[in-house]
Amino acid sequence: MNFDSSSFVAEKELVEALEKRSATVICDEDRKLFVQGGNPNGLYILRKGTATLSMESPTGGVLMSITLFPGSLMGLPALIGNEPYTLTGTARKGSEFGFVSREDFNSLMLTDPSLAVRVLRVLAAEVRTARHAISEI
Repeated sequence: MNFDSSSFVAEKELVEALEKRSATVICDEDRKLFVQGGNPNGLYILRKGTATLSMESPTGGVLMSITLFPGSLMGLPALIGNEPYTLTGTARKGSEFGFVSREDFNSLMLTDPSLAVRVLRVLAAEVRTARHAISEI
């Protein structure tokens, strides 16, 4: 499947607002940030380097994998839906992230509803990308 990684990149204003509530996560080696089936505890903003999102089949094979670049948000659908992650997010060696906890994210969305519209744009782009990839099968 062919995925457009730009669909995970958020508008500058949203990234800036999220960064104000974020804690720095530096990855000196490849590291799983969250795993498929795990419960969401926050959102990751890729600042530097690369990361991958992947989905495994029930038998353990990789169904899809996408490389993400700076400005990408990771874990957003699970956080918004309060459902387990459907993908595994892996930071690549040398990458840096901002981590926004669930509580800080929810507080930010309630105090500045205009940001919620920007979040919806990222989610809509992810849905469009997934539908496009599925249509190519």
